[in-house]
Amino acid sequence: MKTSIFGLTLEQLTAWLLDNGQKKYRAEQIWDWLYIKRITEFSQMANVSKECIQLLEDNFVLYTLEQSVKQESADGTIKFLFKMKDGNLIETVLMRFKYGLSVCVTTQVGCNIGCSFCASGLLKKSRDLTSGEIVEQIMKVQQHLDEVKKEERVSHIVVMGIGEPFDNYTNLMSFLSVVNSQKGLAIGARHITVSTSGIVPKIYDYADEGLQVNLAISIHAPTNELRTRIMKINKAYPIEKLMDAIDYYLEKTNRRITFEYILLRDVNDHVEEAVKLAKLLENKRHLSYVNLIPYNPVDEHGQYQQSTPEAISAFYDALKKKGINCGVRHEQGADIDAACGQLRSKQIKKADKASI
Repeated sequence: MKTSIFGLTLEQLTAWLLDNGQKKYRAEQIWDWLYIKRITEFSQMANVSKECIQLLEDNFVLYTLEQSVKQESADGTIKFLFKMKDGNLIETVLMRFKYGLSVCVTTQVGCNIGCSFCASGLLKKSRDLTSGEIVEQIMKVQQHLDEVKKEERVSHIVVMGIGEPFDNYTNLMSFLSVVNSQKGLAIGARHITVSTSGIVPKIYDYADEGLQVNLAISIHAPTNELRTRIMKINKAYPIEKLMDAIDYYLEKTNRRITFEYILLRDVNDHVEEAVKLAKLLENKRHLSYVNLIPYNPVDEHGQYQQSTPEAISAFYDALKKKGINCGVRHEQGADIDAACGQLRSKQIKKADKASI
């Protein structure tokens, strides 16, 4: 089966072309057509020989994702549901901020981490996405921006969609190389954030990569008892092991980590938890930022509700008093199935009902 050309790093494409009797300089020409001119057919590459174009057509495909649904929010957020060649559905989200346009990408079909509040895990992981399928999400969103002719470009990426990025580590690394390359999309490493639920061995690996790409940790609770209750992964990698890995990352990179904390009403949103979280981060607060996230309710997880504004404010104030740098995330896309995985889950249920 042909693979996506977007899955190749520049170095991999160069090596492939040389192995197939082509000149080295062809790789940069092809990348220019792919990422700068953003062609939709190989035949549009005007300065590439017909022989080389035929070679590419015989071995690769350009676009494998098909837009199934597009939801636009009043705040400018756009959620795309893409259908892949095997029929699976994935979500990608475009968000508008003062600092630019950010795209949230998916790395897996479904998720096995099993966080009890999350819509992404409603459907178990069936496979990893290839690096090409992850890159293509950015390309499809950019294609949409090109089509509406606003001359806007994707400037930021968050790897926080469906799935656990560090559970698809090799493809994640290839994706980061492609989107960060100055000869490709040229999205700055510091404009890219990878979020993990806390797969400890991969945090060590990631620290050793020497990347400038940001790291975010989904922490959501300050104690093992509470974190295990809402995040199954804490059984495998309890907070002590997670903090050891984070200390290694900080020592190795000296880069700030974002700790994501979804506030669940009367579960983890008390001042008591805020004080314990501040204590947990005390020795690394100079390189820590806590992102407090109001919960987007999910029908299937009715046991959880969004914290009250008063509770969110009290939690924030408690962290600030303890010297922890923090903020409350502004909600986006609340009117278009905001929680990651919601749209996909709804569409699959709809299809299942139609087939009965």
